[in-house]
Amino acid sequence: MHDFDTDGHRARKRFGQNFLSDPNTIRRIIDGIRPQAGERMVEIGPGLGAMTAPLIERLGHLHVVEIDRDLIARLRETYPPTQLTIHEGDALKFDFASLGGEEEKPLRVVGNLPYNISTPILFHLAGFAEHVKDMTFMLQKEVVMRMVAAPGTEEYGRLSVMLQYRFRMGRLFDVPPGAFRPAPKVMSSIVRMAPLPPEELGAQDEALLGRIVTAAFGQRRKTLKNTLREFVGEADFDALGLDPGLRGEKLSVAQFVAIANHCSARR
Repeated sequence: MHDFDTDGHRARKRFGQNFLSDPNTIRRIIDGIRPQAGERMVEIGPGLGAMTAPLIERLGHLHVVEIDRDLIARLRETYPPTQLTIHEGDALKFDFASLGGEEEKPLRVVGNLPYNISTPILFHLAGFAEHVKDMTFMLQKEVVMRMVAAPGTEEYGRLSVMLQYRFRMGRLFDVPPGAFRPAPKVMSSIVRMAPLPPEELGAQDEALLGRIVTAAFGQRRKTLKNTLREFVGEADFDALGLDPGLRGEKLSVAQFVAIANHCSARR
């Protein structure tokens, strides 16, 4: 069985649909987001509108990005354009900068992110951080634990470093499977991401930082001496005061930035 009938709509497996249905959880999430009238907000994947209705109630107007045409038709029947602007399409390809997000009205992003595209969508959204005030998402708990992981832990990896470089991260609370229809097989968590100010970022070449981090975690069992061979040699490790025998998961975000900036300066 690939689909699940809920409230007359079949939840589609290919879109990773699990619809939030528990009123207490919905209330708790909305209270965590704290939407204020007149704010510019976009919801990714509104689904059957569990969060959409209370968000519109507090904001007055909401933008949504939705790929499922049946759900779009439902939303159009339920809300007038004065309350809801629907952007039809794939959130992975959507230009979030097109929604404005000027200094006086920075964009706020929320959503129950489909599990099957959660990592690529987080990397896509990180590219719009300068337009954003904050992002609050519900994700698989396992993914959230990786997002907020500290160095030296099993969950710490490329996702942790690249998101923590760009955002101040916080896990708010967990959401059990029973809060959804159909119930997923996993626990979910709510995470908040607030972009760090540009002066706190520090990497002279962010693309290079990304390549170094990807290499460091490409083969988890290997030491930095091996994984970062194409970027740094023995003399560089000495200059950085780093032990080449360490593995990538032992390095802090700041240490990765120091490696990238050392390589930029050397070039």
